[in-house]
Amino acid sequence: MQHAPRELAELTQSPPPGIVSVEANENNMYQWDVMIAGADTPYEGGKFSLLFEFPIDYPFKGPSVHFKNKLYHPNVDDDGAMCISLLKSDAWKPTTKATTIITSVLQLLQEPHPDDALVASIAEQYLNDRDQYNKTAREYTSKYAASS
Repeated sequence: MQHAPRELAELTQSPPPGIVSVEANENNMYQWDVMIAGADTPYEGGKFSLLFEFPIDYPFKGPSVHFKNKLYHPNVDDDGAMCISLLKSDAWKPTTKATTIITSVLQLLQEPHPDDALVASIAEQYLNDRDQYNKTAREYTSKYAASS
């Protein structure tokens, strides 16, 4: 189970683009708060908090990851759960690192997957009325994830 603390150290020392901060819970090194920035998307200007919870058998079982901010996105539900294929238990590979997960989340912000949506109404709007989707996503970002 030493993988999570080692990955935390790597991310803290040289975070990839789009990562604002990575911090472990002071009482639990296997629970992280990862702050990412929305860029070149309707989420531009927003800072989004992700909660990573690593299981005891990590890296053989993937972490639970969800948004703590409210987000208007077809692949993210009201509880912050998201649909990312590499996190699904049948697709998880022990070689997948936290950096890869974060990069996938950033990519999901840039390129939603309406065909694999958690919120069908948002996916439909994304496909049929992109201007309104972008407007609503910007409004949510301003209200729930604005940079201070």
